[in-house]
Amino acid sequence: MVIKSNFHTSSGFSLLETLVAIGVFVIISTSAYQAYFAILDVVKLNRVKIAATNVVNEQFEIARNLPYNQVGVVGSIPSGVIPYTQTLTRDGITFSITAIVRNIDQPFDGTLGGVPNDTSPADNKLVEFTVECGTCKNFTPITFSGLVSPKNLETASANGALFVRVFDANGDPVQSASVHIENNATTTPIVINDVTDANGMLQLVDVPPELDAYEITVSKTGYSTEKTYPVGALGNPNPRKPHATVLLQQVTQISFAIDRVSTLSVSSVTPTCTPVPSFDFAMVGSKLLGDTPDVYKYSMAHLTNGSGLKTVSNLEWDTYVITAIDGDYDLIGINPLSPLLINPNTTPTLQLVAAPKDPNSMLVTIKDGITLLPLTGADVRLEGTGVDSTKTTGRGFLTQTDWSGGAGQENFTNPAQFFASDGNIEINSPAGQIKLRNVFGNYAATGWLESSTFDTGSVSNFYQLFWQPTDMPPDTGANSLKFQVATNNDNSTWNYTGPGGVVDTYYTLGNPTVDAVNNGNQYLRYKTFMSTASTTLTPSISDLSFTFTSSCTPPGQVIFGGLNLGNYTLTISKTGYSQVTIPVELVDPWQHIEVLLNP
Repeated sequence: MVIKSNFHTSSGFSLLETLVAIGVFVIISTSAYQAYFAILDVVKLNRVKIAATNVVNEQFEIARNLPYNQVGVVGSIPSGVIPYTQTLTRDGITFSITAIVRNIDQPFDGTLGGVPNDTSPADNKLVEFTVECGTCKNFTPITFSGLVSPKNLETASANGALFVRVFDANGDPVQSASVHIENNATTTPIVINDVTDANGMLQLVDVPPELDAYEITVSKTGYSTEKTYPVGALGNPNPRKPHATVLLQQVTQISFAIDRVSTLSVSSVTPTCTPVPSFDFAMVGSKLLGDTPDVYKYSMAHLTNGSGLKTVSNLEWDTYVITAIDGDYDLIGINPLSPLLINPNTTPTLQLVAAPKDPNSMLVTIKDGITLLPLTGADVRLEGTGVDSTKTTGRGFLTQTDWSGGAGQENFTNPAQFFASDGNIEINSPAGQIKLRNVFGNYAATGWLESSTFDTGSVSNFYQLFWQPTDMPPDTGANSLKFQVATNNDNSTWNYTGPGGVVDTYYTLGNPTVDAVNNGNQYLRYKTFMSTASTTLTPSISDLSFTFTSSCTPPGQVIFGGLNLGNYTLTISKTGYSQVTIPVELVDPWQHIEVLLNP
């Protein structure tokens, strides 16, 4: 007999299998745990809602069992014995109850002021309770409403009605706007807190008559606020919207306009986009609270921070005039133009272009007479005693009027220095002028000077070169003064060219146009070349500048500085538009002039 023994050995679970099993168990357990507590939250929430409903039913039962003349909110209209707010605890849960009672004018017997006229418009009362639970998770406030009617026949009312209408910037009704009404002229002060309906209306009937007594404030979260004001008050004696008057058996309707507020981002910069820190400016809206004197709804001063930035919040839709009140800088440009239109629920930006104060400055803005949009490329000529200057709107400029600081400066930070020269340019005889060097009574035959780097602050387009004087002594020879320009975006690659963007061409005529090949770059250098055919005469320049447009160049504007107070003449011309000539009087150290051009 052969006996076979059949034994099988089995190994245990590996560490990896054990970890996987534990992970699966944890996931299933966590899901079950979360589902369990989610069910508990739902059960708790249903319990809270049932308790809230019971609380409201209690309040309705109390209201239904009150005498009809007592169904009202304490100190409100209609006045009664129901508290405006209560805190009640039921089933261990604390609730906050808010009550509103309104008189309702039903149309079955006519309406107050209608046809037929209902002289007793308080036909019945709408009772509304809102219950909230601040400590309950995921609980949304619940509102319940119902009608309560009188048992007896109507009698003629000795009161009137107050209708409050609320609309937005487009004239559309604003639903659920908060309306706060007070009347402190009565023996018992009246205080009403209610909201507008789907038509933007709050209709209060059976309101006690009173002259200029009903103080009304309308607001909504995220919206602007509007209210009434007392007549004769200090600072606003003649309000445009005085406290409301209610007359016997008449309807007083008063309208309010509110809309969502906006946030304005402001930056103060130089024409080359360098931040100007701590710049003071003022904003004044166009909406008036009162007349004679004018009382503006918005009039505030603001200050940018150390980085030249400022956020102005809670601005309602309006047009705002922007002015500088800074002691160190003038406002030489505004983008977008002032007055600034701000629409509801927007986040616009405002760029204030500033420059060190130049006593008695005139900012001139040119707009299209039909579209009112800024006009770039308009020539603005200012003439007056000792002044005859022409500038072009929408173009910034950089200039150099001194070279006496010497060579070696890569970037144009010191306005009296430059990058390099061949040593044949005289920079200090006198200071503020460059010319060929004179050695022992004879001028050098040729010389050149290369400027430091001018940074326009952003990608720019370049327009014209200007230098003074434009005419050189004839004996120095033809083209004794000429220039080339180099631009780039890396501040290191300098390829000098003239007209046509060609290496061996030069700008020689006064006020030439910079070739368009230079556009789209941020950095610029110029190189001046001087020569003379006479050993006793030399070309020279006392200042050089160029115009450009960049992201920090305000459109449609030019600034004239260093003026005297007094009378001037402005002449504005642009191709395709009628020329305009107007007299202006400069009466303030900084003045803004706006001119419309018609096609």
